Amino acid sequence: MKYLIIYAHPNPKSFNAAIKEQVVSYLKSKGKEVVVRDLYQLGFNPTLSGNDFAQFLQGQIPLDIKKEQELIGEADTLIIIHPIWWFNLPAILKGYIDRVFSHGFAYKFADGEIKGLLTGKNVIIINTTGGPQENYENFGYKDALKLTICNGIFAFCGMSVKSHKFFYAVPTVSNDARTKMLEEIKALDF
Repeated sequence: MKYLIIYAHPNPKSFNAAIKEQVVSYLKSKGKEVVVRDLYQLGFNPTLSGNDFAQFLQGQIPLDIKKEQELIGEADTLIIIHPIWWFNLPAILKGYIDRVFSHGFAYKFADGEIKGLLTGKNVIIINTTGGPQENYENFGYKDALKLTICNGIFAFCGMSVKSHKFFYAVPTVSNDARTKMLEEIKALDF
């Protein structure tokens, strides 16, 4: 099974980076093939431009998008690792979705209906938050995020979301709590 990690955090010393390293280490220890796409390190251009649309209309795909689409096409499972900022994806990841999960690749319109084209692929989402779990659950933020990310992006494209894991209040919990969080990675259904 081939895993593609799509990672979005600008700080290489962040807890998200530790999560990424834990996932890579765990999967490799199980003999899995892992490819990491660190969007900040790549300098991925998140802006969907008029030129992108013009190329799409001509049946062409910009080279940076084509590379990402090829990697997604080769993967069995996508692992998306990112913080929740302003109750949403970081801008670079949103732009990645806008540009890479394009019409004709991730979905299409057929007979008046939308059809996801990435069927047979699994997705695992790992998020960190600055706020406590109680706020995310009591105010409905967790459910809203799961609905918009799991259903609105990945299920829309035909993928199966295996799990969506949240690690809460990361900046304010103890180092011991963060260590326990990293150990929870091994319990995910990879």
